[in-house]
Amino acid sequence: MKRSRFTEEQIIGILREQEAGVTTAEVCRRHGVSSATFY
Repeated sequence: MKRSRFTEEQIIGILREQEAGVTTAEVCRRHGVSSATFY
């Protein structure tokens, strides 16, 4: 199984950041994730 680049806690933090009102594009840019990966 492939190792994830982010821990579960980091993923939850990224998702909560987007839920708090930050645009998806901005969240993806900050964390170096493509928008396809985010969704």
